[in-house]
Amino acid sequence: MYYNDQIYISKNDEFQCLSLKRVNRHGLIAGATGTGKTTTLRVLAESFSQAGVPVFCADIKGDLSGLANPGELNDSIKERIKRFNLEDTSYKMQGFPTCFWDVFGEKGHPVRATISEMGPVLLANILSCTEAQEGILQIAFDVADDNNLMLLDMKDLRSMLQFLAEHNNEFTLSYGHISKQSISALLRKLLQLENDGGDYFFGEPALEFEDWLRLDSDGRGYINILECEKLFQRPKLYATFMLWMLSELYEYLPEVGDLDKPKLVFFFDEAHLLFDDAPSALLQKIEQVVRLIRSKGVGVFFITQSPNDIPDSVLAQLSNRIQHALRAYTPAELKKVKTVAETFRENPEFDTSEAITNLGIGEALLSFIDEDGVPSIVERTFILPPESSFNNLSEEEIQQHKSSDSLSGKYDVIVDRESAYELLAKRVEEEQARIHAQLQAEMQAKEDEKEAIALAKEKEKKEKEEEKERQRKERQRQNNINSFKRTVVNTIGREVSRSFTRTLLGIFKR
Repeated sequence: MYYNDQIYISKNDEFQCLSLKRVNRHGLIAGATGTGKTTTLRVLAESFSQAGVPVFCADIKGDLSGLANPGELNDSIKERIKRFNLEDTSYKMQGFPTCFWDVFGEKGHPVRATISEMGPVLLANILSCTEAQEGILQIAFDVADDNNLMLLDMKDLRSMLQFLAEHNNEFTLSYGHISKQSISALLRKLLQLENDGGDYFFGEPALEFEDWLRLDSDGRGYINILECEKLFQRPKLYATFMLWMLSELYEYLPEVGDLDKPKLVFFFDEAHLLFDDAPSALLQKIEQVVRLIRSKGVGVFFITQSPNDIPDSVLAQLSNRIQHALRAYTPAELKKVKTVAETFRENPEFDTSEAITNLGIGEALLSFIDEDGVPSIVERTFILPPESSFNNLSEEEIQQHKSSDSLSGKYDVIVDRESAYELLAKRVEEEQARIHAQLQAEMQAKEDEKEAIALAKEKEKKEKEEEKERQRKERQRQNNINSFKRTVVNTIGREVSRSFTRTLLGIFKR
């Protein structure tokens, strides 16, 4: 509840309030299952909205949609209003401006990011890459940047990796060794990611963070609820998606230092998923983002069962603590409870370690950072009731909210701009056309050569035939001449013979 310029969270003898100026020091909501963590989240989200601060919530269990509708003033709520003396405050049953989001686009506006925005480090985490495979991803991004090839969706990255495999010798000297085996392994992992929903998440239109910073006409901040029941089944994608949001938001927002109230507050449910099996480089990235994003006016609350789920380097950044009950049935669990108790500033009125195991549902230990930046003494207190409904919206009601929202239609239609896939396909097409033209030219040259050889042979054959004909005619001429000569000689011979015969006969007659 937001009242008198403060966030009212709980009450014991007095109301316990969180300073808006210190929300960017981040926070932790911890406790065993069923102890009231979700109710605490709802109270905080409602209060920030009333204060004009937009909120982002990851809805893991699907039980936050009721924030959009006013709660029911039943006997239980009336009893709590009376017990907490809320009659004279601003407490009332009301719904809050709510915007629903869904990576898969089923129960809210689609949430997308481009491959380039995600970057090789986070992608490597999603894909559980080896060091060699992460190196290949980095080379793929570098080659894409150097060649003005945009990596927007899954098919762009797949085409880029195939391009590297086909031209690995060309790029090895400039970028390092490119193993075809590593590329093949990456392509298989990309196929698995695509089947897990990566093809829904990667693409355009990409999320514009300005749409998470909206206020309604009454100046209340929108509560942005990301439907995560389906996304949560893919822990790697969920964890990396959340870290990507923080990283991108850090890049998007300007430096503002400490504000009177934050620009945006994030609630990350099941926060342990951000850290389970995360490599050291990724943990350093999370710590860095959490530490630096406070200067951008952003508060981050992690929600988990035990503070021990969060690395010490990150836990040290969380100054506002709300601890619900922890159950301890073994010596090891008791030791963890004592460790948690030691993180609070001691209250002489009760034993913190004992109190943690005895807290009832809706009861919590609170310690917030005060105006001077000093952690307050831990208080045992009861969380105030939410003002919105505990009943979840039906799918039809969520769709009605989605269609009536001012963002309706903005993200629904996928945009497929010319990017690496199209440009590389065009390059392959041009290369194939060039090779085809070269082959055609070579085939034409061979045909021309064959034709020339055939013409030469035909010419040679014709010349031979002409030579034969000339020789035949010459022989015929010679034969005719010889025949004529023989005829002349024979004629002369016959005439001479006759003359000689007549002469002889004449002589004899005398």
